[in-house]
Amino acid sequence: MNVRTAFLARAAAAAIAASVALFGGVFAMAEQVDMNVGEQPGYVPTPEENQLSGAYERQEVFFRTSEPPGTVLIDTNNRFLYLVQPNNRALRYGIGVGRDGFQWQGVEKISRKQEWPDWRPPPEMIERQPYLPRFMAGGPGNPLGPRAMYLGKTIYRIHGTNQPQTIGHAVSSGCFRLVDDDIIDLYDRVPVGTKVIIKQAVVL
Repeated sequence: MNVRTAFLARAAAAAIAASVALFGGVFAMAEQVDMNVGEQPGYVPTPEENQLSGAYERQEVFFRTSEPPGTVLIDTNNRFLYLVQPNNRALRYGIGVGRDGFQWQGVEKISRKQEWPDWRPPPEMIERQPYLPRFMAGGPGNPLGPRAMYLGKTIYRIHGTNQPQTIGHAVSSGCFRLVDDDIIDLYDRVPVGTKVIIKQAVVL
């Protein structure tokens, strides 16, 4: 094997190794389907637990879309919620989404907003976790967190959570959850009537 051939072989091997590392990470994220964790009514996370970092931390990003500023787009595959801003920008929030069998797509509007909403676990959740209370008044430790925004006439909401570790995972019964600071920030920016687009993937 001459020097040129040996060099090309080493380069090819390095490229293959890099590709495996890159796509292995991508596939690992794509495989985050269900998180095997039950609801924890009454648990109040610490400020440190509520502080996200990395990709799921709230941040402004480049975002090209034909939708007008103020529109909300939800990317269920990648666990992001985008609030469209002017000039090809968006505020991006990390979210938790519906577990396998509870994910959905569609176009809705924010029909109602509620501070410190009461929590009534749906039948599907009661079936999985029969020990849960059938009702819990709004307040710290409530699984819906400090704010909720209701999607049309569906049973689904965009709401807070007392389980910040579930952000980035598929764990809910179809709702979309954010950490407390993020849901309060979004709630204050989004009025009733806002268009919400739910997709498996959002193309930037």
